Amino acid sequence: MKNPKLKDARPASKAGNGSARTKRGTPRRRSLYSADEVREIFRRFSVQRPEPKGELEHVNAFTLLVAVALSAQATDAGVNKATRALFAVADTPEKMLALGEERLGDYIRTIGLWRNKAKNVIALSEALIRDHGGEVPDNLDFLVKLPGVGRKTANVVLNMAFGHHTMAVDTHILRIGNRIGLAPGKTPDQVEQILVKIIPDEFMRHAHHWLILHGRYVCKARKPDCWRCVIADICKSPEKSTDVPAPLVPHDDIDPIEVAQAEAAST
Repeated sequence: MKNPKLKDARPASKAGNGSARTKRGTPRRRSLYSADEVREIFRRFSVQRPEPKGELEHVNAFTLLVAVALSAQATDAGVNKATRALFAVADTPEKMLALGEERLGDYIRTIGLWRNKAKNVIALSEALIRDHGGEVPDNLDFLVKLPGVGRKTANVVLNMAFGHHTMAVDTHILRIGNRIGLAPGKTPDQVEQILVKIIPDEFMRHAHHWLILHGRYVCKARKPDCWRCVIADICKSPEKSTDVPAPLVPHDDIDPIEVAQAEAAST
């Protein structure tokens, strides 16, 4: 007689003999786009913005790490306004630690959750000095162990400071992944897993910046500006209002008015 306790002993990944279901029995989420369509989407983004830049101001890997950590639930413009003066006096873990939590708080008090963030920045500065010789580690596992540093922050630092092909999923990328069906997922981790799997390696260096900028200035949260979208003909979103793509021309610089409008819309 077959032992009932062994009924489900086989690996979950093999259950169902190739069925598109996870170990909990829920359907796996997949991109709605073919490999050729994904390549074309990012090819167009690369033409539109050949060298996309992050909008958080920084002078080195440490100030980038601090700026990204401070940007949680805050706008880039608001963080930049606070950190310009801060980084002028504290651009290393040693200087930040010497500044102290109270004085640091004076610089960043206009940023949301500033008290907790000040505590974390001082704590991560101590950890960098104690565990990494004052240097920002080029390693995901080490970064996420720092106070106040999550996976998204770590991925931004790895990508921007060290050139890793990472995907930092913020609210814009999470929204786009689901809205257009590029990488459907309930969590940032789910969206990240799909994107790193489907995006060709040649585009991964700038992929997260392209998606963020597309979400911030074109595929906006309240209502997408489909008439400005260079992938409107490929897009599979039921929300889109046109199938005619915008002209594919280089767009390196963002109009300051657009920045102000986008920041206002996110508050």
